[in-house]
Amino acid sequence: MPPRNALAALWASSSERHSVLDDAQGLAAGSMLASLGVLLLSTGGLLTGGTAGIAFLLHYATGIAFGVIFFLINLPFYYLALKRFGLTFTLKTFAAVTLTSLLTEALPRYIGLADIDPLIAALFGGLLVGTGMLALFRHQASLGGFGILALFLQDRFGWRAGLVQLGFDAVVLAFSFFVASPLIIACSVAGAVVLNITLAFNHRRDRYIAR
Repeated sequence: MPPRNALAALWASSSERHSVLDDAQGLAAGSMLASLGVLLLSTGGLLTGGTAGIAFLLHYATGIAFGVIFFLINLPFYYLALKRFGLTFTLKTFAAVTLTSLLTEALPRYIGLADIDPLIAALFGGLLVGTGMLALFRHQASLGGFGILALFLQDRFGWRAGLVQLGFDAVVLAFSFFVASPLIIACSVAGAVVLNITLAFNHRRDRYIAR
């Protein structure tokens, strides 16, 4: 393919297919939104569901950086992603998880949030993470972990990814009773509900078909 045509192919998109640049901005935007949501949740001392919730629990218990734990805990799920969704989805997801992990460690150096009400942190943090995940889903990627499993079950059985994710989140949040106060747990649950409602109402294959 001539160089000019190859460059044009990067921009070429349609109602049914994203271009390379479409995907690049989608992955970047989704990761940025998710990392900002994580910053709000972390500043409020909150937890969440999924592998991010597990990373929060381990972060609070050990002091190891959230981004490091989040990156490592997602590694086993790439096998399922590769087997069920293929190499492209797996590579996009790996890129999104890596970028989100890096941003969650970098953002506190540039955005100072000395104090934030836990409920506000939960509602806005949950919305930002959910919107970030929605952007990634629409570009055939995810934030790894339970998100991959939720997408797998949606494709296999037609279950809503957001509702499936909510079930997984409930299990993870149940463990928060061992490390957090009732107020923090209640706010964390509120944030998880906002996150998953955002996905449940907005992520439908019959409404958004581009790949």
